[in-house]
Amino acid sequence: MMINVTIWNEFVHEKIHDEVREVYPDGLHRALADGLGGEGFVIRTATLDQPEHGLSDEVLNSTDVLIWWGHMAHDRVSDEVSQKVTQRVLNGMGMIVLHSGHFSKPFKALMGTSCDLKWRVADEQEIVWCVNPSHPIADGIQDKIVLEKEEMYGEFFDIPVPDELVFVSNFQGGEVFRSGCTFRRGEGKIFYFRPGHETYPTYYKPEILRVISNAVKWAYPARSFKPEFGKSEPVRPFGGVLV
Repeated sequence: MMINVTIWNEFVHEKIHDEVREVYPDGLHRALADGLGGEGFVIRTATLDQPEHGLSDEVLNSTDVLIWWGHMAHDRVSDEVSQKVTQRVLNGMGMIVLHSGHFSKPFKALMGTSCDLKWRVADEQEIVWCVNPSHPIADGIQDKIVLEKEEMYGEFFDIPVPDELVFVSNFQGGEVFRSGCTFRRGEGKIFYFRPGHETYPTYYKPEILRVISNAVKWAYPARSFKPEFGKSEPVRPFGGVLV
């Protein structure tokens, strides 16, 4: 099974902040693409500054799973492209939303909430606890992933109640966070995964890449037919039985 994956990154921090460029010299999207390259996916990347943000109809229509990372340029994503992404998810495309992508236009539209939270950057240890070890996204992951330095996200996280909670994080400052959540919207499957602040080498860590790889496989659209809507003829005669 070949899964067509598009990795979208706004690719702004890496161009203007030296501390981010030192960690991801070719961009977070390239680090993710390289890290997932051995999984057998067909991978392409797209960035904010490309025409249509790299997400043309041709690209979106041929994408099985979209991975999204954004932070400081959410408002620069056009409403038109955001609406197209949202509709593609509703039509069956999988979507993996990473870290500060919780504030992206498509994710907020799909959640219908503010998606706001508490945050702090203080080089804190994060322990990502697996609370659903039988879930496919947790395949190959032990009881926890330890990240020595990460940005803190804390509750309350203003999202709908997740369909499934796969990971919960705790931080040195005492906060906890629902850090691995699944949702279904229309025909599409969505996974939100918290780790990945731009100044830390989180996306080089094998366990993090394993989670993202598992999530891509889980979010792959499995339906081979589309549901039918609109006026429908009866499946059996009124007052009788189908023979």
